[in-house]
Amino acid sequence: MINKLVENIKKTGAPIVVGLDPMLNYIPKHVQEKAFAEYGETLEGAAEAIWQFNKEIVDKTYDLIPAVKPQIAMYEQFGIPGLTAFKKTVDYCKEKGLVVIGDIKRGDIGSTSAAYAAGHLGRVQVGSKSYVPFDEDFATVNPYLGSDGVNPFIDVCKEEKKGLFILVKTSNPSSGEFQDQLIDGRPLYELVGEKVAAWGADCMGDEYSYIGAVVGATYPEMGKALRKIMPKTYILVPGYGAQGGKGKDLVHFFNEDGLGAIVNSSRGIIAAYKQEKYAKYGEEAFGDASRAAVEDMVADIEGALNGSRKE
Repeated sequence: MINKLVENIKKTGAPIVVGLDPMLNYIPKHVQEKAFAEYGETLEGAAEAIWQFNKEIVDKTYDLIPAVKPQIAMYEQFGIPGLTAFKKTVDYCKEKGLVVIGDIKRGDIGSTSAAYAAGHLGRVQVGSKSYVPFDEDFATVNPYLGSDGVNPFIDVCKEEKKGLFILVKTSNPSSGEFQDQLIDGRPLYELVGEKVAAWGADCMGDEYSYIGAVVGATYPEMGKALRKIMPKTYILVPGYGAQGGKGKDLVHFFNEDGLGAIVNSSRGIIAAYKQEKYAKYGEEAFGDASRAAVEDMVADIEGALNGSRKE
């Protein structure tokens, strides 16, 4: 699946992923009202509003982007109907040719980890039949329980030709409370990065490993160090836009070939119509606002990468 991700990035020229993380307050009133008219102000109504919101954004952006990243918590909060909307979103994005990164951040051990891996990336056996429950292409995984938590995911990835993005240095302000702690003079995130590179060496695609890493855009210098530690690892970079990351902060996350990283933006794109810059589109044309935000993000990153190559 890493080969398809790289292929999609090359085809679109857009090393970005749209985070489909819908909160109800992101969803325009006319979308909510239509869903509530059909299902009432219920969990089912909320899930329908989310699904219709996602569908419009995907319809308006799928030709510009290589991948999407639905964050499962935004769906789980609406219970079983929310998870149904998550699955419908995953399936629809795959129909559009997009790579789907399931942002599930699972981290457990043994049979529990194996069950998470089967549910999101693999298949389950029910009597004589086999099913793929959620069927994302990649999943995010928390490695802080060690190899016991990661290996079951790697096993499924090898079977299904799927991939992982393992948390190494996250974009949130308090990440340093643990991730920056020094061990024998080196920060913990570097040791985790080395472990990710080792896991990945056994799981290579054509150019890059299908065991990737998550490194936040808010820490560009750390990203530079981790890029060297993990040369064949694809880096998923959250923290662009709403969390403060800009194109110029991202150049060190990429390799000289212009590949090696994919940058996530969530509310900066899906709720673009709420920004002053895109207010001219209005609520009714929220999908067009999202498309314009994608185009601007691609231009920002491309400009930064081109500028770095000239230096």
